[in-house]
Amino acid sequence: MHLLNLRLGKWRFAPTLWPTLAALFFFVLTLWLGNWQSERADTKRALQARFDAALEAAVIQAGGTLLDRDRVLYRRVEVEGTLDDAQTILLDNRVYNGVAGYHVLTPLRIQGSQLAILVNRGWVATGRSRDRLPQTPAPQGVIKLVGVATDPHSRYVELAHGTSQGRVWQNLDFERFAANYGTSLQPVLLLQSNQTEDGLVRDWPRPDTGVGMHVSYAFQWYSLATTLTVLWLVLNVKRHRDDDR
Repeated sequence: MHLLNLRLGKWRFAPTLWPTLAALFFFVLTLWLGNWQSERADTKRALQARFDAALEAAVIQAGGTLLDRDRVLYRRVEVEGTLDDAQTILLDNRVYNGVAGYHVLTPLRIQGSQLAILVNRGWVATGRSRDRLPQTPAPQGVIKLVGVATDPHSRYVELAHGTSQGRVWQNLDFERFAANYGTSLQPVLLLQSNQTEDGLVRDWPRPDTGVGMHVSYAFQWYSLATTLTVLWLVLNVKRHRDDDR
């Protein structure tokens, strides 16, 4: 059954019902998926703008009151206290410039407060043997740290569920660390940015919400919708012969 039967010179355009309905269904589906990814990209752009604005905002002083995690996320935080080096843990399988290593996490007891804050002090290389952990001595006495407040449950920290082996953890289980520590922790993980004499690398990547990924997916879906349309047109155009009726 032909929906149309148009002729132009030696060419005839005569699409049939069921192939046309199938093409229309997949065209609408791919177009909807493309629009959905575009909307996701717009949402992530707004979130990225929020993160960028937070990084440029005034520094927050962390003291004796609990921080509001959602309000301080990706804000710069300044805190003063003493590092509890005995409770340092190493997050395994952290790669920097192609070299395997650890992230060094140490709680800092906030000066004049009953609270502490967990600090990611930086990256250190694994070394020649995993049987011997690298030395990561923490500065002694009262120090002042400046860093960026991040979500301790985010994908930037927690990559997979795993078990800990002494000081070496495969990932950060913030609740378990907080429960075992004995001192109340601020609900954020501080990525230290100022330099201290400990030899650790603090080259933190800019927070990325994944806008490019959604734009790429949207382009693929729109491309597929365009391809379906072109195929439907091409497959339904045939050369008209003189003996056709």
